[in-house]
Amino acid sequence: MSVKQISIFIENKKGKLAEATRFIADNNINLRALSIADTQDFGILRIICEEPEKAEEVLKEGGFITTTTKVLAAAISDEPGSLAAILEVLSEANVVVEYTYAFLSAKAGAYMIFRVDDNHSAAAALAGAGIKTANQEDLF
Repeated sequence: MSVKQISIFIENKKGKLAEATRFIADNNINLRALSIADTQDFGILRIICEEPEKAEEVLKEGGFITTTTKVLAAAISDEPGSLAAILEVLSEANVVVEYTYAFLSAKAGAYMIFRVDDNHSAAAALAGAGIKTANQEDLF
């Protein structure tokens, strides 16, 4: 099970994030989750949206540099220790977590998005621990 995440490379300059998000909005793409990582010169805007293929096509036509990555969405409860429990399962399965961020779905509840070194092993480990993972259709 995986979810498609689009990474958009943007210059780390005043107004560039606003420009990118305005372009996304003007093209009727609803951002459901996002994460931003930056360096001195550029940033990576990572987004989850309902129609990732459409979003990537529109962004490329608009001159944005993008990549699509399959990430893991794991259900998380609203209580202390729930993230630690997921991370412990992944650690015990020798899965490397590259990054994570939160996702709230009106349809499906709260999830953590994980970029890991092995989606299949991570999903199997989480399923074995009774932790639900979702695909694109589950979230939307």
